[in-house]
Amino acid sequence: MVQKYQSPVRVYKHPFELVMAAYERRFPTCHLIPMFVDSDVINEENSEDGSIHKIERRCKLDVDAPRLLKRVHPENEEWTCFEQSASLDIKSFFGFESTVEKIAMKQYASSIKKGKEIIEYYLRELEEEGVIYVPRWSPCLPSPTKPMVSVVHPVLPITPAITIEAPTESMNETQVCKEGSSPPGSLNDTLVASPDDKLDADYIKRYLGDLTPLQESCLIRLRRWLQETHKGKIPKDEHILRFLRARDFNIDKAREILCQSLTWRKQHQVDYLLDTWSSPQVLHDYYTGGWHHHDKDGRPLYILRLGHMDTKGLVRALGEESLLRHVLSINEEGLRRCEENTKVFGRPISCWTCLVDLEGLNMRHLWRPGVKALLRIIEVVEANYPETLGRLLILRAPRVFPVLWTLVSPFIDENTRKKFLIYAGNDYQGPGGLVDYIDKEIIPDFLGGECMCEVPEGGLVPKSLYRTAEELENDEIRLWTETIYQSASIFKGAPHELLIEIIDASSVITWDFDVCKGDVIFNIYHSKRAPQPPRKDPLATHGITSPAGNNVQLIDKSWLLGQDYSMVESPLTCKEGESVQGSHVTRWPGFYILQWKFHSMPACATTNLPRVDDVLATLQVSSHKCKVMYYTEVLGSEDFRTACCDVQSLGSMTSLESSHSGFSQLSAATTSSSQSQSSSMISR
Repeated sequence: MVQKYQSPVRVYKHPFELVMAAYERRFPTCHLIPMFVDSDVINEENSEDGSIHKIERRCKLDVDAPRLLKRVHPENEEWTCFEQSASLDIKSFFGFESTVEKIAMKQYASSIKKGKEIIEYYLRELEEEGVIYVPRWSPCLPSPTKPMVSVVHPVLPITPAITIEAPTESMNETQVCKEGSSPPGSLNDTLVASPDDKLDADYIKRYLGDLTPLQESCLIRLRRWLQETHKGKIPKDEHILRFLRARDFNIDKAREILCQSLTWRKQHQVDYLLDTWSSPQVLHDYYTGGWHHHDKDGRPLYILRLGHMDTKGLVRALGEESLLRHVLSINEEGLRRCEENTKVFGRPISCWTCLVDLEGLNMRHLWRPGVKALLRIIEVVEANYPETLGRLLILRAPRVFPVLWTLVSPFIDENTRKKFLIYAGNDYQGPGGLVDYIDKEIIPDFLGGECMCEVPEGGLVPKSLYRTAEELENDEIRLWTETIYQSASIFKGAPHELLIEIIDASSVITWDFDVCKGDVIFNIYHSKRAPQPPRKDPLATHGITSPAGNNVQLIDKSWLLGQDYSMVESPLTCKEGESVQGSHVTRWPGFYILQWKFHSMPACATTNLPRVDDVLATLQVSSHKCKVMYYTEVLGSEDFRTACCDVQSLGSMTSLESSHSGFSQLSAATTSSSQSQSSSMISR
């Protein structure tokens, strides 16, 4: 593996001849470059007409010395554009060649970080000596153009402690260029760049930010590779730089994910998304997100009131693909705003800040198709918009937040997670809160500020806007399928029961079910011993289906409540058409049984006669049958504790471990905290 370095273009507002005179003063030694020990002239040649003066030096360095190329600045022919490149190839070093190459190149890059300052130092020295002009060489014969001369200093690196063999870098023949043309040579023989392809050092600082020499080199080399090999639209330098940062400036890894992203953008016509995408009206009315001024660093600010968003309603009304396309349009708009703010504030702005208000977040937001859609959106954004999120402020995080974080955090890049700041309750109003990142004048009114925010307040999406699964499927929109949800029929006297074995206490059981038909009662029980496997229906062996259908019963009729098993949750009555999401933090290991039981018609307390409404409801349930679609998942105790610790380390969340996934909206449906912590959320 050969380590390579390529510098950006540095501009000196002096003629080429004077710059070269300053450069010559760096030899045989330069006190401004401590690692430059010594140099010896091993060969010196002059052309017959005096146009070329070639010097070869052997330097005591860890790496190749730079090769200089002359190029006149296009705006002023009296200015000089200066570039340098180097490569290092260690042939043998006890199996550590790659490591030594990286260390050596890093040292070399750090030594030339002030390369421009060193040349300017010698330019001032020349000026103090009265040398302010060096005559330009001119040919003996008249020529229609003034030539530019390329001066080459090939070097062979030598270190005092070890012998490193490296190929001598030199040009095959003398190269003379016309003014304004591109300099000869390039970092790789196969990569040839035109003047417009060069990256100026001042441009990098102005539009891309401060980069180390090696980071500049990685950007230039990857950009050149794209120009030579990529057939489509070449991304902007800011975009290339994001992918390099996402992979810690590993060119091979960055190139891989960048090419995948460019292919994805072309396939889905993402470059034209802002011009072609028109958000459906339901998004305008119920999607609780929007752009809102900028933060103190000049980054565009996006506000998302996730707690007020009906994620289930939006998925049911639009489908996953439409939501994904809307989020992509938000990211494309963010890139555009970053470019605008870079011009407005006069400094590089490559990412935005996102403020997420979680007030109102509840178990309804853990609806599995909604979580599934969220995870896919995160996956697509992480792959194609790396390093676009500068900071994520999560405000008013409720106690249910660790459950959501446990589900989502594994899909978020570690570098992205480090940008999260989480505040519980009103902590965001104190020291270290919003005022540290957002000007007081633009804090939204719903967060106690004075600025009116145009982000919609959201609300429940009307069911009249829901689309059927068939409609969504016809539109090739992915939605939940029955591969993740199971169905169960429930009859009077024949409940449906699901067994979950818990090995570690403090694990989290989550559930999500829809009552498709009839009314049911939902219970959770705990037993130290495993129930006997359900007996097979004798009728089923003869091809006859029993009335219970796919119904499963686990609790033996001989078991006694309070002795063989115990109730860990207060019964929850669920009506037809309701959707229930909930969680339970287990207190003991053992066997937990989730039970859905037929809800019998209650009698009137005073007359012992059924009520009219109950009679009508009973008539609507044929054969005393109910049906539910359910999904359950167990979050390991280690994962859940890790999520709690992660959340606490990310911000100022308090009392997370004590609250776990408890949720106050339905405190009547939970047991005392001395037993367990559980919650359910019903939506209609």
